[in-house]
Amino acid sequence: MKKHLTTPFTENIIEDLRAGDEVLISGIIYTGRDAAHKRLSLLIAENRPLPVDLDSQVLYYTGPTPPRPGKAIGSAGPTTSSRMDRYTPDLIRTSHLRGIIGKGNRSHEVIQSFIDYGCVYFTAIGGAGALLSKSITAAEIVCYGDLGAEAIYKLTVRDFPAIVTIDCRGGNLYVR
Repeated sequence: MKKHLTTPFTENIIEDLRAGDEVLISGIIYTGRDAAHKRLSLLIAENRPLPVDLDSQVLYYTGPTPPRPGKAIGSAGPTTSSRMDRYTPDLIRTSHLRGIIGKGNRSHEVIQSFIDYGCVYFTAIGGAGALLSKSITAAEIVCYGDLGAEAIYKLTVRDFPAIVTIDCRGGNLYVR
């Protein structure tokens, strides 16, 4: 049975999730990829505020394509998460991010930051960007618009499908 979750995530929501849980996420999620992460990382290193409040939020590693007429967004499939691993621990620690959606395994340091700071890693199905975009009802660029598809978007989602792949206790579907 799929769990229905609504953002922002409380600590209790995160603690109740286990690796292997199938979820449907509704509410607001933010996007971010390599270039945006690099900029956020520079702000963190300079002890400056982030341009978007990620406290208790979910970050989706995607670079959406432009929308077709009458649609909120184009294809929005997950990006390989390991490319963000060098930035992720500091971002989770600093922003109090509660969830990340992507694809592929994560480094030991990232997994440890999930445990230390109460964050969950969700996997979305790669290659299904057009299908996943059907769960996105609104999209707007909130910062770094000059990055195009790698800008940070605020997405409104309804029943966005994902699987808890690494939970806040370190339970990990990639490790058997």
